[in-house]
Amino acid sequence: MGVTLARGLLGGIGVLLLLGGIAMAAVTGPGGSLVAALTLFIPGAMLIVAVLLERTRYRSLHAEHSGDLHGPGGGETNRPDGRFRPTEERFLDPTTGVPLRVWVDPQSGERRYVPEG
Repeated sequence: MGVTLARGLLGGIGVLLLLGGIAMAAVTGPGGSLVAALTLFIPGAMLIVAVLLERTRYRSLHAEHSGDLHGPGGGETNRPDGRFRPTEERFLDPTTGVPLRVWVDPQSGERRYVPEG
C-alpha cells in the first residue's frame, strides 16, 4: 500500500512538472526561455520514467502486481508455487542481513527470492 501510494504521488508530481514545462514554453512563446521550460519538463519526465520502471528489489513481478506484502529481507512472503525449484544460490540481504535463497522456474527462467529459516 505504501509503495503504491508513493509511486502515485511521485508520478503525479512528475505529470505536474511535465505540464508546467509545457505551459511555460507555451506562455513564453518562441522567443521565451527554453531553459526555464526544460527546468520543469526534464525532471518531470525523469520522475515519470522512474515510477514506471522502478521495482522493489528481490520482488517478483507477480508480487508487485498482486500487491503482496514484503517478506523478510524484501523478498517474497510465501514459498513459490510448484513450477519453481530451489537453486544452490543463497546470499545475505546487505541491508537486513536476512539469508535469501533463489528459486527459479526452469521453463521461463523467472526467479523468486525467498527468505530462509
